Amino acid sequence: MYYFIGIKGTGMAALAVMLKDLGEDVMGSDLDKHFFTEDELVKRNIQILNFNKENIKDNMTVIIGNAFLEDFEEVVAARNNTTCTCYRYHEFLGKLMENYKTVAISGSHGKTTTTTMVKTVFERFKKTGYLIGDGEGYLDKDSEWLCVEADEFRRHFIAYHPDYAIINNIEIDHVDYFKDEDDYFSAYQEYVHNVKEAVFYNGDDEWCRKLKFDTPAFSFGFKKDNDFYITDLEENEFGSKFSLMFRGNFVWRYSVPFVGDHLLLDALGVIALSTMMCFDHQVIEAALQSYHGPKRRYVVERYKDSVLVDDYAHHPTEVKVTLEASRKRFPEREIVAIFKPHRASRVKYFVDEFVDALKIADKVYLLEFTSIDDKQDGTDIDIHYLEERLPGSIVLSEDEKGAKMLSEHKGACFVFMSSKDIYNIAEMTKKYL
Repeated sequence: MYYFIGIKGTGMAALAVMLKDLGEDVMGSDLDKHFFTEDELVKRNIQILNFNKENIKDNMTVIIGNAFLEDFEEVVAARNNTTCTCYRYHEFLGKLMENYKTVAISGSHGKTTTTTMVKTVFERFKKTGYLIGDGEGYLDKDSEWLCVEADEFRRHFIAYHPDYAIINNIEIDHVDYFKDEDDYFSAYQEYVHNVKEAVFYNGDDEWCRKLKFDTPAFSFGFKKDNDFYITDLEENEFGSKFSLMFRGNFVWRYSVPFVGDHLLLDALGVIALSTMMCFDHQVIEAALQSYHGPKRRYVVERYKDSVLVDDYAHHPTEVKVTLEASRKRFPEREIVAIFKPHRASRVKYFVDEFVDALKIADKVYLLEFTSIDDKQDGTDIDIHYLEERLPGSIVLSEDEKGAKMLSEHKGACFVFMSSKDIYNIAEMTKKYL
């Protein structure tokens, strides 16, 4: 029996689904509130219990989520039971990856989107399993390849030794753990030494350019000094067209159904890898044309005369590009940002950057910290720390009263941004629109 402590976590839910699909017995525990990640667990009849140390039984293989420290009651019970085998999430995933040919996608931003693109393309050519940071996972006995999202959180991706790696960007995050930019970069430098076959990295990113490689490495970006680069870009509300170049030579004229530099760079990393795998460009393009974004990554819903955007943005750079994309797509609408932060240390460290990013919106509403790990490192601030530095912003209650206040902006583009459960107030708001 596999038992997951924090089974509704994004990577945890995906991993639980994968093991269940392989025919294993799986169960786990989490908070008694709805998270979008639990839908796939429910579909597979995976039992979800409330946290309780009595849940831990003899001979379980226990997988521990990142949010739970060693003094958490279920973790203590599992560690103290000599018949149980315990793994942290990243330890178990690293062990699982040893059984497959693997592609790992890392970077401060865009990991989930890029992993979804990789699996969308690879499925056309290989028997491919995947683990995506939106709670989606798939694996069966016939899978030959496995593509996974590789998170740098507390250097956990060092446990992975992929055959191929894509690195989207390197911009400091998880400031409760990493001392500074050099420390953060050192994690990526250590990680790339684990890659067996080849690395594909964003050559427009100054930190990615500093990496030293033991295996063949290929850069991608908009600049012409990259191995793979884009020229003759055309964009409209519905998609983009561009010419793919490789070291000065034309390769293919691509048409893809997304807009914005960040999404094009995500796609370009996938195209670069697929090109070196000798995949057919017509099939790669067809796969990207069929691409449906991962859950909670710029999901647009038109409701009545308003637009609701749901996005996982939780770092100031992600907030910035999400609001810029909304301005580009919906230029005639009022842009209303609703932001729920994750981890007090991130808000304190990046407060000026968050202020600058959120100012892109016409109106900003802020939600209080509510996650179990928001203040684990001892950073004791509340949402007013950000509100006081952002004139005109309003702290919103995450209830019917708050939803009614939002609904007064009828006809607006509402941009809900958080790595946590902000989608609940979005659903409440729709009732009043």
